[in-house]
Amino acid sequence: MLAARAATGQRVLYVSAEESRQQVRSRAARLGALHPSLLITSETALPHVLAAITSTEAELVVIDSIQTVADPEIGSAPGSVVQVRECAHRLVQEAKRRNVPVLLVGHVTKDGGLAGPRVLEHVVDTVLAFEGDRNHMLRLLRATKHRFGPTSELGLFEMREEGLIGVPDASGLFLADRCAGLPGSAVVPTIEGHRPLLVEVQSLVTPSPLGMPRRSAQGLDAGRVALLLAVLDKRAGFVSSTADVYVSAVGGVRLVEPGADLAVCLALVSAIVGRPLPEGMVACGEVGLGGELRQVAQLPRRLAEASRLGFDRAIVPARGPNGVDGLRVRRVESLADALVAAGLAAASNRDAPATAAARRG
Repeated sequence: MLAARAATGQRVLYVSAEESRQQVRSRAARLGALHPSLLITSETALPHVLAAITSTEAELVVIDSIQTVADPEIGSAPGSVVQVRECAHRLVQEAKRRNVPVLLVGHVTKDGGLAGPRVLEHVVDTVLAFEGDRNHMLRLLRATKHRFGPTSELGLFEMREEGLIGVPDASGLFLADRCAGLPGSAVVPTIEGHRPLLVEVQSLVTPSPLGMPRRSAQGLDAGRVALLLAVLDKRAGFVSSTADVYVSAVGGVRLVEPGADLAVCLALVSAIVGRPLPEGMVACGEVGLGGELRQVAQLPRRLAEASRLGFDRAIVPARGPNGVDGLRVRRVESLADALVAAGLAAASNRDAPATAAARRG
């Protein structure tokens, strides 16, 4: 991004307060990002940073990172509450005085939150969160605060050797390696920001030799998965109390919206009975504690994305749309009806793994 701005003729100043100039330059050379208008300085003292902004007459400034910049007039150590607050305030004043955008790179905690005092988020105009699993190539860029626009936009990138590359068709990326006809697999049309995405949910249910069976959820809220298992037990008769249950959202994406509930339940039951869902089917809907299916937002856009990728049938809540071009929509009122529509409710005890699940009569 910085090289692209520099290529337009703007002077970009990158303040590397953590790495040396040689380290940053070698990485830029590998990525092909060297440009005469892209300048770098390695400074940690705030007066020197301000002087570099003045001397270069930079039109875009990047501070990496704000936790390592310190003002010598303040007695506390770099990264302290006082240092981060005062340095950020001085840089914001400089940005306003010169009418120059300043990007402050901040450390994050293990939970993904911005480290340091909360005042850092209050003094800036926009807060961007860069998310991603180190074991997957996908990276997500979200706006958690934006004074000049919505915060529902989402940027999707793929980490490659040549750097970050924009992903024009994320749904195709998530489903590229999907194996058709696999028990325990379901596809959910979800919404990330304003972008509809199709994500595969996989489940594995196996007999457990342990007194307390394992429950593992990757890319999904573990508490939500436990709730859905309880609903399947109480409202649909599929018991998994003696089985190890593993559920995963494929591709490194994290599904936090309740619209994925129905797909998770169908994947779980499919794994329990060992029977795959019909080919070309997607499922979307929130599951209530009574086993009822509830409406989700922007359902027509979700179904249109499923139709674009070749899916031809969908299971949605009863108040969902009548249909989408090229897509047969089955509207159901409850989780039990959804299992019937998916061809899973007629499974008998012989279809389920021994001691893993039982179908109440």
